[in-house]
Amino acid sequence: MSDVTLAELASRLGEPELVVLDVRRPDEFAGNVVAPCDPRPGRIPGARNVDVGAGPGAEVIAYCHSGSRSALAVQVLAAAGYAARNYVGSWHEWSRDGSLPAELG
Repeated sequence: MSDVTLAELASRLGEPELVVLDVRRPDEFAGNVVAPCDPRPGRIPGARNVDVGAGPGAEVIAYCHSGSRSALAVQVLAAAGYAARNYVGSWHEWSRDGSLPAELG
């Protein structure tokens, strides 16, 4: 499967068969820790920090800060039978577009 772009992910938020998986540390997910290169804290709305029960048939899009941890997560999820894709731009790209939503806490 191909990588996910910012435009595709932004347009697909809220789809019932889509799981957005944030594979950052819990403190990053909560917005308590922000990388110096990111203009704002938070996460992509609806993202799950750990989703072991996504279920068969669900598409999983993984992201992290810059796409490397999520690339590993995609390999593991794909090996477990999930339809998994990596959002390479991850929070580093998403956080730069102030028109896109973000969640904290």
